[in-house]
Amino acid sequence: MSGSQGALPGMIEEEDGEEAALLDQRRATEAERIAEALVFASAQPVTESYIASRLPKGADVAKIMQRLKAFYAPRGVNLLQIADSWAFRTAADLSFVVQTDENEVRKLSRAALEVLAIIAYHQPVTRAEIEDIRGVQTSKGTLDVLMEAGWVRFRGRRRTPGRPVTFGTTRDFLDHFGLEELRDLPGLEELKGAGLLSGRIPANFQIPMPRGDDDLAEDEDPITQLDLEELGLLTPRGEESE
Repeated sequence: MSGSQGALPGMIEEEDGEEAALLDQRRATEAERIAEALVFASAQPVTESYIASRLPKGADVAKIMQRLKAFYAPRGVNLLQIADSWAFRTAADLSFVVQTDENEVRKLSRAALEVLAIIAYHQPVTRAEIEDIRGVQTSKGTLDVLMEAGWVRFRGRRRTPGRPVTFGTTRDFLDHFGLEELRDLPGLEELKGAGLLSGRIPANFQIPMPRGDDDLAEDEDPITQLDLEELGLLTPRGEESE
């Protein structure tokens, strides 16, 4: 009898442990379902901070998203990380299946493609620096087209005479080209093969490793409201211009 009584506390502890493990598994599964639903319901990439705000306190968002990413990796839709955000996208090898006449790919001129490539790899970069790399003048219209497409933005202002504006790419740029971060950009030969760099690029031209999307350079100041007003993006009252 004493042997049976001695074993009872151990059995209870084991059962409690199993129940706790089962409860933790249920919580983890529920957290994954919530995160999955949040991303699925959004037309735009969803930030990890937003996902975290909707999950139970203490949930490991990064771990949850990586598990979901692995789950969807072999499926027809993939869960992709885009900078600090997440989005569902058609698997790359199946994109041709879902293309329609209504979804025409935005076509850019060769000049715009060259400027976009230079900005992507050299950001933060000024208009004068873009022209120096290309060896030709860059029209304001070319930059306007890239900004209207949502792929290029004003990053800051260089701490040099005249305080020229610096340009950089956007999260939409990463999303459109299926990149998780700037360091996933293709190499020089891949760019040449795709026609993104023309013969005007010097033969000894080297592409640098892009810096983080939001990292300011040592000689760069962030864009302020006064800067936006000066650039015509905000009215003096602080309202966005039409």
